[in-house]
Amino acid sequence: MGNAARNFSGRFWALIGATFLGFLGIGTVLPQLGPHVRYDLGGSDQTVGLVIGVFSFVALGARFFAGPLADRRGRKIAFLTGLASCGLSGIAYLLPLGLAGPYLGRILQGLGEACLYTGAAIWAVECAGVERGGQALGYVSSGIWGGISAGPMVGQWLGTFNRAAMFQSIGALVALAVVSRIREEYRPVPHEGKGHVLIRSLLTPGIAIGFVNVHYPVVAGFLVLHMARHGNSGPAVFSMYALTMLLSRFFLGSLPDRFPPSITYFGGIALMAVGLIILAPGPNPAVAVLGGAILGFGFSFPWSSILSTVLRRTHPGTRGSSVGILSAFYDLFVGSSSFAAGAVANRFGYSAAFAMAALALVGAAIGGRLVFFPRRADVLASETAHV
Repeated sequence: MGNAARNFSGRFWALIGATFLGFLGIGTVLPQLGPHVRYDLGGSDQTVGLVIGVFSFVALGARFFAGPLADRRGRKIAFLTGLASCGLSGIAYLLPLGLAGPYLGRILQGLGEACLYTGAAIWAVECAGVERGGQALGYVSSGIWGGISAGPMVGQWLGTFNRAAMFQSIGALVALAVVSRIREEYRPVPHEGKGHVLIRSLLTPGIAIGFVNVHYPVVAGFLVLHMARHGNSGPAVFSMYALTMLLSRFFLGSLPDRFPPSITYFGGIALMAVGLIILAPGPNPAVAVLGGAILGFGFSFPWSSILSTVLRRTHPGTRGSSVGILSAFYDLFVGSSSFAAGAVANRFGYSAAFAMAALALVGAAIGGRLVFFPRRADVLASETAHV
């Protein structure tokens, strides 16, 4: 760990650790949820899809609650609300409610994830200083991805869904105890800006972020299936993608602070395009693993480049709402592109789905152009929303 990482306070690292614990519980439960619904509770494949999918709709709506909560009541309250909801989610899975239990658990988990991420992201940035926002967001993302990546291994070691659900509650409870002891310096700042004006000012960065993330459901849903026809390298490619992203965000998260964020943003989406183009035709395993590494490395920078730029321009009293709104664009695009990728893959094949994800980066580039090099009218509109 470099000097820059050591310069962060113990309070900052406690926030990152609590974020890791919260998402570790989510990652522990998720892989076993489908089999639990299908075999333990007798649900259909359609029921499994609905149980998994209800999370995204709840999380999308909850972003508009989590942001104002963080602005009006404090980052700590939003963080604690998220952890408490994740803890209750684990308990809901254990209640003798039949299929209603998983639905209730996923609803609580959607609310919890929205509040947890919003509180963690904005608190970490303010704890580190907005001038180091890119690096702070990189560490937050490392905590999230580290928890989600390690969770399935913990769940497999625990052996049963009920143990995994209990672990989620215990992990959230430990994280809640950690966060409750952290001092918060933020005090709500009165702000007279109108919500619809804020949303309009964030439309362009939200769309840019959305197009960047079109690739994720393609990779998550079809990478293994696609590579099964070309050397069965899917698991190795996905692991390389996730590991490269995790390490890049942890060790190189400061790049959007040290260089103009436009460079890291456009450089990131260019590398993503290269990775997707490599993967689309179904190359041999060695080339596929390289493509996964390039894709993961490129994906490490666009989100922090956009968000750190937005937060530097944003009034302190609306930073939480800004994080919530931008996260809602992520949910919207990921959910929509999941259906689109499925339709494209079914009609034209897996290669076409990867080509679709690469094409979406053109939209990300156009959106990024308007974010980093705005017209004067756009700058005035942003100042109206945030000042």
